[in-house]
Order: sequence, then structure tokens, then C-alpha cells
Amino acid sequence: MPRTRIPVVAGWFTGDGPGEEFRLLGTRCSGCRTVHFPREDGHCRNPGCPGGELEEVPLSRRGTVWSCTDGRYRPPPPYVSDPGVPWVPYTLVAVELAAERMVVLGQAAPGVGVADLPVGSAVEVVPGVLDEDAGANTVHTTWNWRPVAAEAGPEEPGTVPAAEGAVS
Repeated sequence: MPRTRIPVVAGWFTGDGPGEEFRLLGTRCSGCRTVHFPREDGHCRNPGCPGGELEEVPLSRRGTVWSCTDGRYRPPPPYVSDPGVPWVPYTLVAVELAAERMVVLGQAAPGVGVADLPVGSAVEVVPGVLDEDAGANTVHTTWNWRPVAAEAGPEEPGTVPAAEGAVS
């Protein structure tokens, strides 16, 4: 029986099923063209915006490492984790999406550490697993960043045109 895949936050990404293109989803304001992630469904967060409709847009799949660090300790409560299970360090990555003119945070893919992510290196967004509930046959999905192979070529152009002076 296939496991049920549930996004950790609904509407933040799409395509985590087999054969689908995985993309983070943001929103773009029709007034100032600012792109928001996480998505904004109420109003534009740009303080200089005259206002506009917000439309869903897929974000660039690739970006460049702006910064990264290791999480080598178990966060204190209210973080939920099983103290009986050994803590597994993870890498947190800040990725610049040039077309959207923003930096998006996320965990590196399993097995990818700080040494694999020099500042300025190319990465791509991929589906990730936050946790699994074997009893309910459920996987809670999220996104991860992984290095792009050198032979993959230059960074893909963004899908969202940025406006001059846009802020997010």
C-alpha cells in the first residue's frame, strides 16, 4: 500500500509526487510585482505598494547559496522531538533566488553538509521528508536544497520577472 504524502504546509510547494516537477510556490502582487515566499494570500507585504491582486507563481527551481550553517544541537521545548532517539545534525541553507530577488531558507538534502555548499554554489530545490508516521502510513513532506552537478550547466532562468525596487 503506498504511503500518503502530506505537505507540512499546504500551498507552499507542488509536485512532490513521482514524475511531477517539484516547485516552491509563492505569490506575486499585480501592483508592484513583488514576489512573496512564504505565500501571501491577504495583502502585499511591500510597504510602498499601492495595492494589487495576489497571484500564485512557481519560484525558480535553482538558486545560489547565500549562507549555510549546521544545526548540531536538539532545540529546547517547545520543539517536538523524541529524546530517546539520537539527535541527527542537519544543515540549514539560505538560498538566493535571483529572478525573485529574495532569499529562501530550507534544510539541505540528507547527506549534504556545510562543506558541500560553498557560498555562491548552485543548488536546486527537491522534495524532502520531514517525518514519517509508519502507524498511519503517512509521510509529511517539505523541501530540501541539494547541490547542482557541475555538468548541469548554468542556473536556470527564473520564472518570475522581478520589478525594480521590489522587496519581500
